[in-house]
Amino acid sequence: MVRRALMLLVPMIVLIFVLGVGGAQQTSPDLFSPLPQVYQTIKNYFYEPERVDDQQALYGALKGLVEKLDDPYSEFFDPTDLKNFESSLEGEFSGVGIYISIKDDVLTVIAPLSGTPAEAAGIQAGDKIVQIDGESTEGITLSEAAMKIRGEIGTTVMLTVRHKDDTQEDIPVVRDKITVVALTSKLVDDDRIGYIHLSRFDSNVTLELDKALAGFDLDKLDGIILDMRNNPGGLLSAAISASSRFVDEGVIVSTKSRISGDQNYYSSGNRIPDLPLAILINGGTASAAEITAGAIRDHEMGILIGEQSFGKGVIQQVFNYADGSALKLTIGEYKTPNGYAVQGVGLTPDIEVGEDEDPLDVATTWIEEHAGTLMPIAMGDEN
Repeated sequence: MVRRALMLLVPMIVLIFVLGVGGAQQTSPDLFSPLPQVYQTIKNYFYEPERVDDQQALYGALKGLVEKLDDPYSEFFDPTDLKNFESSLEGEFSGVGIYISIKDDVLTVIAPLSGTPAEAAGIQAGDKIVQIDGESTEGITLSEAAMKIRGEIGTTVMLTVRHKDDTQEDIPVVRDKITVVALTSKLVDDDRIGYIHLSRFDSNVTLELDKALAGFDLDKLDGIILDMRNNPGGLLSAAISASSRFVDEGVIVSTKSRISGDQNYYSSGNRIPDLPLAILINGGTASAAEITAGAIRDHEMGILIGEQSFGKGVIQQVFNYADGSALKLTIGEYKTPNGYAVQGVGLTPDIEVGEDEDPLDVATTWIEEHAGTLMPIAMGDEN
């Protein structure tokens, strides 16, 4: 039995052949005939038959099939892999505290989580992990990398990383309990600006966002800062609902897939004043976070400040199977309301921030300069 589950936009870590469905080309019934033949040959002739595990042989074949898609976001999970993947979507787990993806065929850090061992050890967004405990990561899958990086609390994993300046460093990281807080908020700039740090898009984030906005006296604020730096994304539905809090009306995101075709997802209606809104992004801003940032910017309800974002513009869906295994498969791509394709490119900020500048200071200054005005504020209106 195949059951549809969550539609995901997170590169975190965290089979059945269907022929002639959704416009797929018909497959010859003889195409896969070598598979059982090879299996039976192994069973009959392999010199140590006790080493042949039927279940693992099947899972290995299915993993190989998905790997041949050459898509870093598609992956077959055996039951153990699936449990690890699902735990990565929860708010608490044992590990080092990094979100990873495959970018340009290299295991890449999307972002370290704030206050985690990885951040304390010096792991940075954009770092390339070339070795884990001395073993090359070439050709590694996300679930394999996650299994190697995670482990018991108190143990150490050695990550060999190549930084953006091409320097290479061996970084030991001690594993610990990782607690992920999706959203925090506070007042800054003498209580004139509401600051919201959004770290990921989980199923509860819209409720937390509503609580944060309700906790501000919006009539007394000069503006809002939405900090999505190092936000690796999450659920498509969460991105749409969160974006609706800042976009009055219109399309939030457009998607295209073989099964559903072209689809537009619309704002459910903004409920707060259109105060000056500054969104902070960087190379760790990905996926659902890019959907939200792109939607708000395209509707001129806010500006982007910081660095080029990660550039994950494809959508995954998880298909669960009766034996406890699952397939995470890329099923489509998305574009911003203005038709901009994010995949492999990312979002360019309206105000780029140099290494010697603090993005929070830049955002605060921009809001102060536009205090008393409402969005949309076109960049051409800058002083």
